[in-house]
Amino acid sequence: MRFDIMTLFPEFVDGILGESIIGRARKSGVIEVSCYNIRDYSEDKHRRVDDTPYGGGKGMLMAAPPIYNCYNAIIENTDSEKYPRRRVVYMSPAGALFDQKKAEELAGYDQLIILCGHYEGVDQRIIDEIVDEEISIGDFVLTGGELPACIVTDCVARLVDGVLSDAECYMNESISSGLLEYPQYTRPYEFHGVCVPEVLISGNHANIDKWRQEQALLKTEERRPELLEKFRRE
Repeated sequence: MRFDIMTLFPEFVDGILGESIIGRARKSGVIEVSCYNIRDYSEDKHRRVDDTPYGGGKGMLMAAPPIYNCYNAIIENTDSEKYPRRRVVYMSPAGALFDQKKAEELAGYDQLIILCGHYEGVDQRIIDEIVDEEISIGDFVLTGGELPACIVTDCVARLVDGVLSDAECYMNESISSGLLEYPQYTRPYEFHGVCVPEVLISGNHANIDKWRQEQALLKTEERRPELLEKFRRE
C-alpha cells in the first residue's frame, strides 16, 4: 500500500513515520510512505501557500493552487496499474470521526493521499475538487493536520499484510474485536505482592480463552459501556 502525505512540514511527518514498526515496514518495502512539501508547488516567488480569506476574519487560509499542483504531481508519479484504488482524505475537525472501522475501510485501498491543513484550513474549492472525504481524530482543534495524518497512516498501515507479524496481532486487540482488550501479564510471576492469575499458567487454553473473554467484557462494561452496547447489537 502507498501513502502520500501533502504537508507544510514533511520532515516532521517523515520523522514520526520513520520509526518503530511503520519505519521497518517502509524499509522492507511492505508499504510506501512519501511526504510532499506543499511549498515546493507554490507559484509564488516567495513560496507562499496562504492568503487572507475573502469576507474577512482572523488568520490565514491555505490557497488552492499549491495544493492542487502538489496533488497533480502525486498523480503523475503514481502507477495507476499498480495502485488502481485511490482515496484522498483531508484531515479536518469538520470531518467524520476516525475509528477502527474506518481504518479497515481505508486499508482496502491501494493508495491513500492525505492532505494536512494548517492555519485556518484550506480553500473550500480544493476540498470540493480533489478530496473524497474529510476525517477528524476527535472533537478538538490542533495547529495542523500533521499529527492526525500520522495517526491515520499508522492505524491503517498496521492492517496491511506483512506490517505486523501475524493478523492475530490486530484482530483480537482492543477496539478491533469490538471490546477492550483483556488484562495481560508477563514475567516476573509476582510483582509487588501481586501474582499472575492462575488460569494463565494452567495450560488449559479453553479456560484461558474463556477468562480473557470474561475480562474483556468486564473491562469494556466498566470503561466503555457504549462499546459493549454496540458489540451486543452486532
